[in-house]
Amino acid sequence: MFRIQREELIDELTKKGISDLAVIKAMGNVEREKFIPATLRHLAYKDVALPIGYEQTISQPYTVAYMTQLLNIKKTGLKILEIGTGSGYQAAVLNEMGCDVYSIERNLDLHHMATKLFDKLGIRVHAKYGDGTIGWAEFAPFDGIIVTAGSPTVPKKLKDQLIVGGRMVIPVGDRISQKLYLLIKKSDTEFDSEVIPEFTFVPLIGREGWKM
Repeated sequence: MFRIQREELIDELTKKGISDLAVIKAMGNVEREKFIPATLRHLAYKDVALPIGYEQTISQPYTVAYMTQLLNIKKTGLKILEIGTGSGYQAAVLNEMGCDVYSIERNLDLHHMATKLFDKLGIRVHAKYGDGTIGWAEFAPFDGIIVTAGSPTVPKKLKDQLIVGGRMVIPVGDRISQKLYLLIKKSDTEFDSEVIPEFTFVPLIGREGWKM
C-alpha cells in the first residue's frame, strides 16, 4: 500500500545526502507505517517527526538515516545499544542492517507496545524497561551507541560501555534544541568528537540526563 511513498522518501533522503547503501536499503525495507498510530499512517512517509503518545515522537526519517549513517555500520553482527526505544522504528532499521540491537525505554507503556510489535513483526531486539542514561552494563561493551533523546551532557556510563574504536551518536544541548555529537572512542579515556548543529529531540530523562 505504501510502497510508492516509501520509494519517494528514499529518493528524498538520498537527495539530502544519505549515501550509505546499507542504511538506504534498510529504510526502504522497514515499513514505517507500522510504528506510528493508525490515525497518522497517511503521514508515514513524509519526512517529519510524528507523535506516538506519552509526549514522545518517532523521529524524522532523515534524522534516523543520518544518525544511523554516523554509526558507520560496515558488517553484520555488531552489538548496538539504543537509548530510547520509542515505537521501535530505529531499532527495526538497525535490526534490518544485521545489528544485534539492545534497546532501553523509560516509558513502560511504550516499552510494552514496542516489544509486542517486535514479536508481531518477527524483529529480534533485546528490549528493556529502565533508565537508559546508565546504559546496560550486563551486555557491555557495545560496538555502537545511539541515543534518540536530547541530553544535557554525554553520560559517563554510556562512554564507559563503548568499545575502543566504537561510535556513539547523541544529541546534547538544552531542552529546546541540541547539537548532534559523534564520539569515536580512541582509548579508555580519549574520544574524538564531531559536532553537527541544530537538531531537536525530546529530553533524555534519567540519572545522568534531565530530571523530570
